[in-house]
Amino acid sequence: MRTSFLLLSLLLCLSMTAKTNKNRTSGNPILPEFHADPEVMYSSQTGRFYIYSTTDGAPGWGGYYFTVFSSADLTDWRHDGIMLDLGTNQVPWATGNAWAPCIIERKTADGWKYYFYYSGHYPKDDRKAIGVAVADSPTGPFIDHGEPIVTDAERPREARGGQAIDVDVFQDPVSGKFYLYWGNGFMAGAELGDDMTSLKKETITHLTPHGGSLQDYAYREAPYVFYRNGLYYFLWSVDDTGSPNYHVAYGTATSPLGPIEVAKDPIVLIQDPDAGIYGPAHNSVLQIPGRDEWYIVYHRINAAYMQRDKGPGFHRQVCIDRMFFNPDGTIQRVKPTTTGVSPLKGRIR
Repeated sequence: MRTSFLLLSLLLCLSMTAKTNKNRTSGNPILPEFHADPEVMYSSQTGRFYIYSTTDGAPGWGGYYFTVFSSADLTDWRHDGIMLDLGTNQVPWATGNAWAPCIIERKTADGWKYYFYYSGHYPKDDRKAIGVAVADSPTGPFIDHGEPIVTDAERPREARGGQAIDVDVFQDPVSGKFYLYWGNGFMAGAELGDDMTSLKKETITHLTPHGGSLQDYAYREAPYVFYRNGLYYFLWSVDDTGSPNYHVAYGTATSPLGPIEVAKDPIVLIQDPDAGIYGPAHNSVLQIPGRDEWYIVYHRINAAYMQRDKGPGFHRQVCIDRMFFNPDGTIQRVKPTTTGVSPLKGRIR
């Protein structure tokens, strides 16, 4: 009798475990504590996914180091440590405000290289600037270039306001060339030099989408670029990062330096007050290699910090949801969730 009971209990436990695994999701947020401005990357070298972000929760956006998390399936994220610290002599030109990074993997004759772009406070100008650090592994160690590669001097003549922050890096699959995008208050883009640590300054282009309002697509910051089926998609954030209305809009172009045509229905992702979701924006986008399968990784405000005196702008958390396209190539509006995504299925090629 006792043996039968134990066997029945074991079978019931296995059944519940199988059901739980079958229905398992990442949940949102996907990272612990406070993080923002997430950059997601798949590494062909390691076969893992990585997220780099602004370390949030410090008053006045005062974080000074970057961490990296990795996952094999987009649901279970492992903390892989601090990979660049502006509070040490790792970055001699910057004194904190470690914000909004991006990264790209490149296979060279010397092996795999990772170019990590980010913004920090540049005392020489008393402004924000963009630097780059290089490593042979997605988790480092990263060696800083030693000086910023984008300052206010690289601002397009037509651009007004804002600073050199919110950097994005993109490789054009058509030409193989690499591009950098940046700007708060304006959007700028330029081709990177062959060394990946300099700009071809003659290519610097003013890309800010014109018009719009805070209800739809008025550009604020956080450009992000990807390519699909002959089109270059430009995503950006609207309104203030501490506003519940902070959201993602988009347009498309036929070249990596525009001009950008704003979509007829430009909103990609926006708040859902009924679900307690506010300020979902400053995103990156992930395509699963070899598939037309897409995800959007973004931050949103922790609902417990929505009151202005609690600092909603620096109490943000990283989330992930699926992103889909209509047959004509337009982006379907993403529904932000608390469940997140299911584990990735199948082998990546």
